[in-house]
Amino acid sequence: MPAYDLVIRNGTIVDGTGSPRFTGDVAVRDGLIAAVGQVRGDGAEEIDAAGKIVAPGWVDIHTHYDGQATWDAEMAPSSWHGVTTVVMGNCGVGFAPAAPDRHQWLIGLMEGVEDIPGTALAEGMKWEWESFPEYLDALEKLPRSIDVGTHVPHGAVRAYVLGDREKPGAVPNDEDVAKMSAIVEEGLRAGALGFSTSRTVLHRSIDGELVPGTTATADELIAIGRAMGRVGHGVFEMASDLMREWNEFEWMGALSRETGLPVTFAALQSIAKELPLDEQIALMRAENAAGANIVAQIALRGNGIVMAWRGTVHPFRMRPSWRGIAELGWDEQRARLLDPAFKAQLLSEANDFSQVPPEIIGVALAISAGWAMQFEMDEGFDYEPQPEASIVARAAAKGVTPDEYAYDLLCENDGTGFVYLPLLNYADGNLDFLEALQAADDTVNSLSDGGAHCGTICDAASPTFMLEHWVRDRKRGNRISLEHAVKRQCHDTARLYGLDDRGVIAPGYLADLNLIDLDKIELGKPWLAFDLPAGGKRLLQKAAGYVATIKSGVVTFRDGSWTGATPGGLIRGPQRAELLEAAE
Repeated sequence: MPAYDLVIRNGTIVDGTGSPRFTGDVAVRDGLIAAVGQVRGDGAEEIDAAGKIVAPGWVDIHTHYDGQATWDAEMAPSSWHGVTTVVMGNCGVGFAPAAPDRHQWLIGLMEGVEDIPGTALAEGMKWEWESFPEYLDALEKLPRSIDVGTHVPHGAVRAYVLGDREKPGAVPNDEDVAKMSAIVEEGLRAGALGFSTSRTVLHRSIDGELVPGTTATADELIAIGRAMGRVGHGVFEMASDLMREWNEFEWMGALSRETGLPVTFAALQSIAKELPLDEQIALMRAENAAGANIVAQIALRGNGIVMAWRGTVHPFRMRPSWRGIAELGWDEQRARLLDPAFKAQLLSEANDFSQVPPEIIGVALAISAGWAMQFEMDEGFDYEPQPEASIVARAAAKGVTPDEYAYDLLCENDGTGFVYLPLLNYADGNLDFLEALQAADDTVNSLSDGGAHCGTICDAASPTFMLEHWVRDRKRGNRISLEHAVKRQCHDTARLYGLDDRGVIAPGYLADLNLIDLDKIELGKPWLAFDLPAGGKRLLQKAAGYVATIKSGVVTFRDGSWTGATPGGLIRGPQRAELLEAAE
């Protein structure tokens, strides 16, 4: 009888700790890593990994699969990119607790903030819950290819407590805050990994209203944080514009010191943030020097928009001619867009910003006329593009206007072309500023938004981009070592959320593994699919180079294709690894 369920032989093991790679075997028994090194016993299944990297499964802590996780076992696109664990419920949006009369309101909040089609959410979710613990019970019913954990989202909590009083600027009374705190405490005791909120003008409901957390007071947020402290675990996660008068770092630091819990925030170069990124980091470090535990979540590339005629955003949405065809079916739209007379008319028009809220006019300008910031997504596209690849540069070389060049790009391949706009994190025209941040212990790789922004990005591919760009191919600056990259995306992300049972290849840890052909790692060309419930759209991107992904000892993906296996489930609260003896 075989000694092990699975043995991976002769692989180049990058164990997730940052230690140097080594050649060896990994043995798996009962979903756990049983031995690492020279394994003598046989496996019921054996995989020859000679010449391949063996790394832990990626742990992605910033996703929005809150609805999709209730109906989808495959959990694409994150699962296509070697991710074996996701944390969702970020940015204060989610679906529990949910009063029966607030379902559509919560869908509208998620659709507006995270660009997930409301029709897909309405058809896909069965609403088998009202309270947050009941939501966790519903999540637990569906086996998946990956593990999922979640935050308690501020928007849902506020809507549940305030009901119709939840409007922008609403100030809850002491009783309201006590009820919200109790819901968060109940959620964490049931297994939530943290609490999340959003305080940015870029996050709005489908009706254009600011999300509930935007105008919350520090007193409200601290009271909720103290409820987390009573439980003794959890991460307080926030997306914020970090306005100076809010003194966000002051209360974040005080909350972390009082509760002993980590507070984490989205650290970005953003046109919505008053504080420059280097000042954000400096203020965080001042609080940490005084005993706080604040962690900055950083993205690995420009947080951008992939623009397309059928996407959520494209440069011509503000022109009257587009608005005249915006509600038509795609066949009719395409016929008009490919008509030279329609093109000439549209290009002769000015943008109409009359309906754009003043706080986001800068975003609208960047989308509709920021040609120097927009890039052609050609074959082998470099996500750290140089100025000569911009729309304005290529239009000049061709002798046409930038808007005509962009129009023609979008019309390529029968109207399915793409234009890339790195709206955030690309103020310098390069990614050099991320070099030091990736080396820091007070930052963590994050902000993939897996499952969200369906019509604008597919940053769920971030772990693959990390390998392809930062480890192997980067030309414009320093690269990072494979060992460090793996540690950042496995050990570090898992430890922030108390998931001490994964992210490392050692006896006793979960057998969550990736077998990678690093020479073949490559992001595929993105495409728009209409495969969500009710025909909802999403931007997808596959990857080459993943030989196999293994979740809890079961092969879930081979050469990029799902095996149909569903060993993943729900994570309830922090996890501890009971390490086995290394000796067989």
